[in-house]
Amino acid sequence: MSARGERRASGPGRSRAATEHVRRARRPRLTRSEARNARVATAFVLPFLLLFLLCFLAPIVYAVQQSLHRTERTGPLGLGGREREVFAGLANYAHALADDRFLTGFGRVLLFGVVQIPLMIALATVLALLLESASARGVTFFRSAFFLPYGVPGVIASILWGFLYVPGISPLVEIAGSLGWDVDFLARDTVLWSIANIVTWQFTGYNMLVLISQLKAVPEELYEAARIDGANAWHIARHIKIPLIRPALVLTTVFSIIGTLQLFAEPMVLRPLAATIDSGFTPNLHAYSEAFVSNNQHVAAAEAVLLALVACALSFGFLRLVGQRGDGSDR
Repeated sequence: MSARGERRASGPGRSRAATEHVRRARRPRLTRSEARNARVATAFVLPFLLLFLLCFLAPIVYAVQQSLHRTERTGPLGLGGREREVFAGLANYAHALADDRFLTGFGRVLLFGVVQIPLMIALATVLALLLESASARGVTFFRSAFFLPYGVPGVIASILWGFLYVPGISPLVEIAGSLGWDVDFLARDTVLWSIANIVTWQFTGYNMLVLISQLKAVPEELYEAARIDGANAWHIARHIKIPLIRPALVLTTVFSIIGTLQLFAEPMVLRPLAATIDSGFTPNLHAYSEAFVSNNQHVAAAEAVLLALVACALSFGFLRLVGQRGDGSDR
């Protein structure tokens, strides 16, 4: 073979093959025990993946598919007995965004979150710091008492608070009347904050428990070193505890943002008691009314997708804002 033929034989094709052979030879081979452990791990993860696909991804895909279609009825004036689904594009989204009640509900829950979330997180932080202080007494009792409202379902909690809001049967209204205060918890200007009271009462204990679990992970040596340096309880809480539970504060705030946009059970239960709560009081309530009252499930699906997009945008926006502030403080 000539020198030119040898160059061709040892060209790029052969070099790639040799490289692949060397890479396979260097690749570590799994032992029998490692392969068995990999199969066991896959068997444990597989049920979660199946439930994740069936209970999370599949409903999202179905909602998006429904939001892009509309129901077309045949016959005179669309009163025929046959129905079919046709592609509608973004028409359902345009219909939802043109509905003033749907947009007003968005504004209402955003106002709700701006006021209620910081108040609830601050209250949960104060309770967690008090229960984890060195001089705290009866920690187990108070921790269980503060967490107990979270165990009450939202519907039951709304019914209980509804009895405390309705004039004539509410002891709170009677006490306020005896003091000369004219209080109406279900009036147009106060019903939103009455709902905020229910949500705060129910979820403060849960957020408190998350913060306490983060405080438990803080080494006790940090507190002892701070006390030796002359720091009091306020300095320890401000400069050690609160900065170290920052990840838990971010987590509870994100959960609260998502929960606020999903506000449904409380206004739904209080709706028969308060004429000021209509079908567009919150975006979730409006989507429910579109689907099961107006029988327009395609518009309801579009509103649900819009609600999910807003929740993602606000959550990731908050995480990005917190991350930028954290990077700036580290510098």
